[in-house]
Amino acid sequence: MSVSRLFVEADLAAGIEAPLKEAQVHYLRHVMRRPDGAPLLLFNGRDGEWRATLAGRGKKAAVAEVGDCTRAQAAEPDVWLCFAPVKRARIDYIAEKATELGVSVLQPVLTRHTAVERVNVERLRANAIEAAEQTERLSVPEVRAPVDLARLLAQWPEGRRLLMCDETGGGPPIAEALASLDAAARAAPWAVVVGPEGGFAEEELAAFRRIRDVMAVGLGPRILRADTAALAALACWQALVGDWRQPTPRLPTDYRTSKVTV
Repeated sequence: MSVSRLFVEADLAAGIEAPLKEAQVHYLRHVMRRPDGAPLLLFNGRDGEWRATLAGRGKKAAVAEVGDCTRAQAAEPDVWLCFAPVKRARIDYIAEKATELGVSVLQPVLTRHTAVERVNVERLRANAIEAAEQTERLSVPEVRAPVDLARLLAQWPEGRRLLMCDETGGGPPIAEALASLDAAARAAPWAVVVGPEGGFAEEELAAFRRIRDVMAVGLGPRILRADTAALAALACWQALVGDWRQPTPRLPTDYRTSKVTV
């Protein structure tokens, strides 16, 4: 039997019972057909990952009986993705794939040319949780409410470097720019910022230039859709600055997980 992997809110420790949400119980019981005693893997973004077993507590309720720890919580890259919202299917795709690529924060940004202004934050978080469960992350990125770009830049945190995807061609190629960073810059917290399909307005580009640690970069000779640009920039950042430069960890030989969608 493959092992279902779940994100839970509860603290995790050996010997405790972690409550499961009704939707999780429904999926395990009626979709995956998991009986009592079925193996689980749990994580909460704080306490690492733990083996557990499914235990019924009534017709619709169940808990996870927590066993031993399989992986300790580990540090992950501190990189935000700030992006202009796009239509529903594509914004879901951004949330899912950015989680797979290891972002710590998903920050929708409203710009002058943003075509979509309503963002379902809870839906984005559900997509991020599902992606974290499937990809064996030990955390789920924080999903923030949309914010106006001018306000975001006015409150930009000191020391957080900003990689701005510049569709005007005013920056060097992204690989060249990231490869030239020194050790201190690589170790700093980062954010990747991608604009709407209509591009940033001139006053927005001027506001970016006032940020001390901004780096404007180009993404090649082709025009990319906003969702493609966001993921391409993140992939470059991970390969040249982030944890793709580290060896792939070996997982236990019995570590076989199944995707859980609730």
